[in-house]
Amino acid sequence: MKKKIDNPTPLDILGMFLPSGLLDYFDLINSESLETCFILFLEEKNIIPEECKTLPLHSKGFMPEIEVQDFPVRGKAVYLRIKRRRWEDTQTGKTYSRDWNLVATGTRITAEFGAFLKELLRQ
Repeated sequence: MKKKIDNPTPLDILGMFLPSGLLDYFDLINSESLETCFILFLEEKNIIPEECKTLPLHSKGFMPEIEVQDFPVRGKAVYLRIKRRRWEDTQTGKTYSRDWNLVATGTRITAEFGAFLKELLRQ
């Protein structure tokens, strides 16, 4: 099914080249265009995971950055440098992060994005 975007923004256009649904969960914070590759820096949005909505959580920064190689664009390698967010329970001190297995089994994302998320879990 084709989706028409009237007056697309640069992020709309970028979203066409990234795993479907990625920009629903991550913000693009920087990019580099090098001679042999493009590097996109992404940070997980500060949206508490659905399965943790009842807990008193606050953002506690990010996990170490990981790098995932995506499909090449214009003959250049594409690397996604991703920072996944973590949250802390203000009462117990326990930390939480989004369960990408739960997200992948949901209906809002494509199989391609599910495979991308599984790659995140291996890191």
